[in-house]
Amino acid sequence: MLESLLIPTGIVALAEIGDKTQLLALLLAARFRRPWPIIWGIVIATLANHFAAGALGNWVGSLFSAATLAWLLAISFAAVALWTLVPDKLDEDDESGLKRYGPFVTTLIAFFLAEMGDKTQIATVMLAAQYPHLLLVVIGTTLGMLLANVPVVLAGNFAAERLPLTLIRRIAASAFAVLALYAVWQAVQLSGPG
Repeated sequence: MLESLLIPTGIVALAEIGDKTQLLALLLAARFRRPWPIIWGIVIATLANHFAAGALGNWVGSLFSAATLAWLLAISFAAVALWTLVPDKLDEDDESGLKRYGPFVTTLIAFFLAEMGDKTQIATVMLAAQYPHLLLVVIGTTLGMLLANVPVVLAGNFAAERLPLTLIRRIAASAFAVLALYAVWQAVQLSGPG
């Protein structure tokens, strides 16, 4: 049960380093200089986004046999491992029109939209398909987002300039690759002797 919380927390925290939503958090912190409304906007946007993603993953997980799901997860985790190696860029104009709504509403809307189709959202779908406790997966992925983004918001440019993004990106890709290998192992075990 604890695995449903801890693994999603670690995976998403690593995957979020250098992600466009982390860059968005840095941009919002620099523009508004009010960390707590930004942090609360991240919390609520992430919970909403990841709950929807987790519900989708939970549903998709119920559609396939355990062996088929394990193969699909192996392929998905391998794809996300490769995707994690590609640095994200943020178009600064993405949220410029929202600034007039203040730090909380701007963060809430911009973060929710930026997370759509993002690797951490896709990871949430996959993790919810793999682990049986949907609520713990969503809490874990949200904690992972906060572990990666709150220090950026609080420390601003100081933290962003000192993070070895390439190294962290490689560690995150390795974590997804390990999950892919584990899913392959599960698929082979579930497929039985061929």
